[in-house]
Parts: sequence; structure tokens; C-alpha cells
Amino acid sequence: MRIVCIGGGPAGLYAALLMKKLHPQHSITVVERNRPYDTFGWGVVFSDATMVAMRQWDPETAAEVEDAFNHWDDIEVWFKGTRQRTTGHGFVGIGRKKLLNILQRRCEALRVELVFEREVESDLEFPDADLIIASDGLNSKIRNRYPEVFRPDLLVRPNRYIWLGTRKLYDAFTFDFRKTEHGWFQAHIYKFDAETSTFIVETTEEAYAAHGLGALDQPGSIAFCEKLFAEVLDGAPLMTNARHLRGSAWLNFTRLICERWSHHNGRSHVVLMGDAAHTAHFAIGSGTKLAFDDAIELARQFEAHGHDAAAIPAVLAAYEEVRRVDVARIQNAARNAMEWFEVVGRRYADSLEPEQFMYSMLTRSQRISHENLRLRDRTWLEGYERWFARRAGVPAGSNARVPPPMLTPFRVRGLTLPNRIVVSPMAMYSAEDGEIGDFHLVHLGARAMGGAGLVFAEMTCVSPDARITPGCLGLWNDAQAAGWRRLVDFVHHNTDAKVGIQLGHAGRKGATRLAWEGIDEPLAEGAWPLISASPLPYLPHSVAPRAMTEADMARVTADFVAAAERAAAAGVDWLELHAAHGYLLSSFLSPLTNRRSDAYGGSHQNRARFPLAVFRALRAVWPAERPMSVRLSCHDWAEGGNTPEDAAVFAALFKEAGADLIDCSSGQVWKEERPVYGRLFQTPFSDKIRNEVGIPTIAVGAISEADHANSIIAAGRADLCAIARPHLADPHWTLHEAAKIGLRDVPWPKQYRSAKGQYEANLERAAVAAASPT
Repeated sequence: MRIVCIGGGPAGLYAALLMKKLHPQHSITVVERNRPYDTFGWGVVFSDATMVAMRQWDPETAAEVEDAFNHWDDIEVWFKGTRQRTTGHGFVGIGRKKLLNILQRRCEALRVELVFEREVESDLEFPDADLIIASDGLNSKIRNRYPEVFRPDLLVRPNRYIWLGTRKLYDAFTFDFRKTEHGWFQAHIYKFDAETSTFIVETTEEAYAAHGLGALDQPGSIAFCEKLFAEVLDGAPLMTNARHLRGSAWLNFTRLICERWSHHNGRSHVVLMGDAAHTAHFAIGSGTKLAFDDAIELARQFEAHGHDAAAIPAVLAAYEEVRRVDVARIQNAARNAMEWFEVVGRRYADSLEPEQFMYSMLTRSQRISHENLRLRDRTWLEGYERWFARRAGVPAGSNARVPPPMLTPFRVRGLTLPNRIVVSPMAMYSAEDGEIGDFHLVHLGARAMGGAGLVFAEMTCVSPDARITPGCLGLWNDAQAAGWRRLVDFVHHNTDAKVGIQLGHAGRKGATRLAWEGIDEPLAEGAWPLISASPLPYLPHSVAPRAMTEADMARVTADFVAAAERAAAAGVDWLELHAAHGYLLSSFLSPLTNRRSDAYGGSHQNRARFPLAVFRALRAVWPAERPMSVRLSCHDWAEGGNTPEDAAVFAALFKEAGADLIDCSSGQVWKEERPVYGRLFQTPFSDKIRNEVGIPTIAVGAISEADHANSIIAAGRADLCAIARPHLADPHWTLHEAAKIGLRDVPWPKQYRSAKGQYEANLERAAVAAASPT
């Protein structure tokens, strides 16, 4: 085949040399705009894992690259007058110029034609090419010729950064955070050769503008950074090699995702590779890795389908299908890390203590978890666990193992939870006349005996017309209150767990069938009238609710108060107000469901007026020593609906009204929602509200392992973790997860102690078998 690579960066050069090595009969040309052996930029970072495939596909290049590597295991963080260090992270750095020179020499040795100092304007300049690899970077002229084909989604991120270098050498990947009168700046620093270190400085747009950095030339920007980071530089000057950029050389990172990666231009097949197809923020150092992985996968597909022009359509289809998955995974991690640095000042740096700030930074991408940190640096992590435990009131000696974060106690008002695992409210639809029966006693009692610190029953309705289905729990009469007393007494007598009640009103989502008979489907008979903020049915064929009057609001508020008084008398430890998931109070908060033009619609304060009135009425009758939380839908996942920014406004209003925690859920407000699911997908909402609004939070959603819960709590992204489906599958989830991470001193119910040793022994045998060769 005739192959042309437009752009002589890592993607184009590596693709060219692999294809030429695998099939020397190919005629391959790399066209680069810069001069031979000339490049801009400082160092690039690899992880140790990046080299595995490179060794497999071209050992010669891998060996030369590895010889030029600077390897380090440590990360050091300078923050608030402290210097903290952890090891075991396995990074390698190499100068970008050195890397490209290695690839260029390897291409020349394999007889790839290298053409320098040629600016390519169009793929049509190569009509004889069977395949054109567009590896010409973020501003790809080839991609930009076909926007209707590739459909690029480019998003300019808010932070500013400047990419500098210094002759000072660092023996760890160093992060330095400095606060100015206008905000926080951070430096990302690492050595990449025997003489030079990369020094990237990043800040918010607001700090950049307030300091007047946009008006400075490059020497002025360098002088500013040298003064700000004088301590970590220790007198060493900063340097730039971006003289080709005008002005101060401060840039915005641009996130790129393309809907398609290949196209036939009428003569040649064109495929995107590297930054022309996708970008990954420098905070996780994956840009070069993605470029190499693209090149490897393209070569792999030609090996599978055949090295001839007829195979190109199948190759490109398979290449895109495989790479899209890995790129999405890396971009997700890069986005998490990028967003962490974008909000580090207002969310973490001012409020977190240095120890927790360090943990939060290490786990910012969510690719590194609590137990992964233990594998990397057990000594550091266990020291952090002792620090966290002492803050939670657990005696922690210098050497003794302490409970991990999820098993530390949590105190709020006059209540202390034995640990931070919550059985989330989950609808069972198994009540008769709203009463707690034998099913609920066994169901909830089992989960309390399974080790959770707080056990919630499902949303409990405050009146017959507040129910979702005829099978929902209620608390509007004394018989129902007696069932609650029975449940509370059982849990308190047999376990250390506490009991929570979530009071709610279904609103427009009421009068529906039991879930297994048709979730959200309206009752065929026996329905009751519905009320909501506005007369909008949930489904097109649902019964339309009536817009609430102030008289309705007074009645509903009184129903909530009466239910709370019964719950308090029954000994319930914790009260949560349900203002999420499209139910009655949620319907006031969301602009999708609140179309009112009176004092209860419009602004955030107006939409929150009725939910806040209910909350204040409950707080007035709920015992002062017992906590109250509010569940919010922190994202409606629908155009025109509430976003996390709106949720933060509501959280602040409930905090001011006396809420102790915000339970951060999302969705189920608007039937046409399009949520983005994934592991821990709702934790960012909890993180934002906890650390920007300054109120403790409960994280929910796709939290399924102790490792997840420990990572969330240790990083300060939430104070409690609510576990739903895993608790349905395993009532003893907390005890079992503790055993899986090697904790042997977590007590089991006395009736089950004989099983504890056998369960732990089985786990040990399974671990040994998994580690043994087959």
C-alpha cells in the first residue's frame, strides 16, 4: 500500500515504523511541518504499563526509549507549608524532542520516507495514497476539512496553563500549590532528562485575569512564576521554548472527541490518530500513550485483516471500535483529574487539611483507589488511615492497624453511627395498609445485623394519597407507628446500627402499579387524585396532577409534621426529607416540573419555598439531638433541568434552614432524561456540595465495594456512603467487604460468630488459588 502520515508526532512516526516493519513492501511517507530533529515542548510522561505493548511490537524502539527514560516512583506535594511524599507510582519521563528523534531515526532505519518543512493543507495533495493517517495534532487541518464527517466536539476548558522548563532536577513527580491574593496556582514538575525538568503552571481564568497575566509577554510570565514558586525552584530560573507562540504563552486546554475517525475522500481512505482524534488532559500524562496505542491498534488490525488496500475499510472500522472504548476510559479519567485541578482552589485547597488534600489529589482521576494505594505504598496509606481514624475519634497508635475510613464512627448532633455505611432507602412495595410487616422486619433487620451503621426503610409516605403504589409504607396512623416501634426496638436490641426514616410524598408519580407489575404505570383501578407543583403528568398516559394551592400545601405540611412526630415517638434515630426523584417536593425544585408563575415558581428561592417550609416545620418538631438530612436530585440529566450548580444552591438553602447532611442522588425527575451512568457516577455531586457548600454529604450510586466507599470517604468526597443494590444481593455486605480487605477484628453478631472464621478462611484459600499458576 501507499501510506502517508500527515504529522510527524508520536502517532504518525510510530504508525509509520510499525507498518513498515510488519510489511516492508509498503511505501510510507511521514510529512512534518517542522525542521528535521526539531520540536517544541519539554517532557512527556509514561506509566510503566505503557511500555509493555511497545516491547511487544517493536523491541528496538522500546529499548532505545527505555534507555533514555528518567524513572521515578515518588510523588511529592508541597501544600500549606508541608511537604508530603508517597512512593510506588511508577512513572517514566522523556524529553519530547528526544522521543521524536528516536522515532525519526527508527523510521529512517526502516526506510520510511521523512519529509520535513512541508505544510500540508489538504489530504488531496496525495492522490496516490491508499491510506492517509491524519496525525497532525489538535488543530488538524485534515480533520477540519471534513467537519460534517468527523463531527468533532471541541470544548475549551476554563483553566489557563503555561508549559515551561527548568534546569533544576527533581527526584519525584512534584506538585506545588501556592495561594495568591487572587486565587490558587499549581505547578506540575517532573524531570525528563539528565539536565531538565518540565514545569507546568496552571491556574483559573479568574486568577489569570486578576493578575494581568494576559498582558504580559513570555519573560514577564516567567518572572511571575519564578517569584511565585521561588521556594520549590530554589533559585533556578524557568525557561520557555515556545517562542513561536505570541503573547504570554498561557493556553487553555481543549478537550476533543470525534464522532467518527475515518473517511474516504474519493481517492484515499483517511483515518484520524492521536490528538487529531482525541485529547487527554496533561494531568494524567496519557496523550503520548494514546498516540502509541492508536498506532499499535491500527497495525494489529492490518495484521488481522491483511496488508492490502482491499482490507482498509474493515481495518478502519475495527480500529475505531476498539480504540473508542479505551480512549473513552482514559478521557474519563483525564476529565476527572482535569476537573479536580480546575476547582482545586474553591473546593479543596482552602478547606482540606494537608493530609486529606494529598489523598484527594492522589485519587483525583478515580483510577487509583484506596486498596491500590495500599499496594503502591502501604506505609503511607496506613499512616493516613491512622490520621483519619484519630479525627473520627478512634484511638490510633503509631503501628496498630486501625479501621479503614468506611468503618470509622461518624457523629452528627447527638447521634454517633458505628460506621459510615448506609442501607439506602429502597422501595419494596410490600406493605399492607402502609404498615411494616414481617417482611420489613426480616429485610431491614437482616441488613442491620449485616454490619451497616445506618439502615433506612424505603420512602415512607405521609398520607394515603402520598403513596407511589398501594404497597408503599406509610406513617399516618398509630398502627403504622407501632410497626415502626417494633422495627426500631429489634434493631437497637440486636445490633449497633441506627434506624432512619425517609419521609416523602409521591406527588405526580403516585397512584402507580407495583414495580413488578409495570413500573410507573398508572393503576387500572383504585387510583387517588394527584397533586404536584404544576399539572404535568409523568408519563404521557399518566393521570395529570392538580397544581397545588396554598391550602394543599398547609395540609401536606401538617401530614409531614404528624408523621415526623410519630417517628420520633417510635424511637427512630434519623429523619430524611425526600426532595428528589420527581416526587412532590422535587417537582417544586426542578424547572422542568415547576411551571408556576406565583411565589412558588421561577427563581431558586421561589422554587425552594415550599420544600423549605416543610423542612423547617419538621425541624421544629424533630428532636434537636437527632439529625435530619435532605435527599436531592443533583442533576436532572435533561436539557432545561437542574444541574449540579443548581443543586448546590438548594443545598445551601437547606443548610441555612438547619439540615445536617445532603443525600446526593440524581435523575428520575423527567422521563426523557439521559443520565450518564458509570462507576461512582453520582459521587461528583456529593463532592461538590460537601466541599463547596460546606455541609456533610451522603454519596450514592454504583458504589459496590469497600474499596469504593473507602476511597470516597478518605478523600472527603462524602461523609457516608449509601449502598442500595449490593445490599439487596447481600444483607451482610459490610461484614463481608471488611473480610475481603483483610479485617479480622470486625465483630459479627454473636449468633453468627461460628461462621466468621470459616468465611475468612475460604477467602484466604480463594486468594491463594487465584495467585497459583493453573
